[in-house]
Amino acid sequence: MFDNLTNRLSGVIKTLRGQARLTEANIQDALREVRMALLEADVALPVVKDFIAHVKERAEGQEVLASLSPGQAVIGIVHQEMARLMGGQNAALNFATLPPAVILMAGLQGAGKTTTSAKLAKYLREQQKKKVLLVSCDVYRPAAMEQLRALAEQLGTDYFAAEPGQSPEQIVLAARDYADKHFHDVLIVDTAGRLAIDEAMMAEIKRLQEVLKPIETLFVVDAMQGQDAVNTAKAFNDALTLTGVVLTKLDGDARGGAALSVRHVTGKPIKFAGVGEKVDGLEAFHPERMASRILGMGDVLSLIEEAHRGVDQEEAVKLAKKIKSGKDFDLEDFKTQLQQMKKMGGIASLMDKLPAQMGQAAAGIADDKSINRIEGIINSMTPGERRFPAILKASRKRRIAAGAGVQVQDVNRLLSQFEQTQKMMKMVSKGGMAKMMRNMKGMLPGMR
Repeated sequence: MFDNLTNRLSGVIKTLRGQARLTEANIQDALREVRMALLEADVALPVVKDFIAHVKERAEGQEVLASLSPGQAVIGIVHQEMARLMGGQNAALNFATLPPAVILMAGLQGAGKTTTSAKLAKYLREQQKKKVLLVSCDVYRPAAMEQLRALAEQLGTDYFAAEPGQSPEQIVLAARDYADKHFHDVLIVDTAGRLAIDEAMMAEIKRLQEVLKPIETLFVVDAMQGQDAVNTAKAFNDALTLTGVVLTKLDGDARGGAALSVRHVTGKPIKFAGVGEKVDGLEAFHPERMASRILGMGDVLSLIEEAHRGVDQEEAVKLAKKIKSGKDFDLEDFKTQLQQMKKMGGIASLMDKLPAQMGQAAAGIADDKSINRIEGIINSMTPGERRFPAILKASRKRRIAAGAGVQVQDVNRLLSQFEQTQKMMKMVSKGGMAKMMRNMKGMLPGMR
């Protein structure tokens, strides 16, 4: 989402790094470029003015002038101010109440409330070991109720089904009573949305907030809406007592200004970011990490956390033992590693969290489509062929290509990639890490 903004800001950063000393003139030039980059990214004008004023005040102050590396100091200030703009630090959900803790989801139709409700239920169950009950009170769109029920069933999460003819207030009160009697820790309420803000919608959700007294009221907003997202956020914030924001579609092909604007406009923290359509595509929002990603520095901490959650520890230990014992790394192991990568959100998600240069280099290896193609090719092989790829001659390759619906060249390309990976694994087993890193420079375009 932030590609254009990242590229523009990376250019400014390179210019600053090349300065032996900073003057008022070259600081002004750099900040002009930053201002243009932010405006092009659809960041709200008042937010841009506030950001530039803070950076300028600090950049022209003693902390930069006294620095041995003034260019680096200014970059540090831009990073800190960007993180401040988005809230400074992660704001966790508040559960300081008698269970069930009620979380009310608000937002326009199409922002992703229903999917986000299911994602949040999965997140709370897996990350915080909460027993969650989902309920929809969107009586105007039965399809939305059915969607949440289906998602709950897919997740194995409890869902409260409304009775025909019940009003939204009756539904949520019955759901809270059910959650109380069945010892649920959290009740997530998916409310009705409209295509645009109207008085009836706001009056209904106000009543629900008064009736339920939720511990959290989260405003779900589509990050691809740009300035519209900011205007919608302001309208909801004026009408409701919001406690936080969830940005959805943060992986979309848009300019990303909403992420930098919505916190400033509402004064409420961004608590979560939604990425992708899958039910595991919800991340706790860390402003300082997001600032690093926007500035092309990557987000290694989130990458490590995703690896810890997504990687099958037993499979990792089995592979480590196999390599250590000197046994060959085969195509079955290769496929397992690809599947582990997909569990971590796929190549696109991983690349987004790597520093810009590494991400561009690694992106040259594969994308999510090519990983699916590789899996298909390996699945078309017999167990013996996966274990001993050396037996794959022309006739076998033609049969595998036909079975996977690809060309023979694709099979050859996979075997070439596999051989390179196999060589690296052998080096690891022999302790040749330094040699492996030298070889990787040749394999990954852009690495020197």
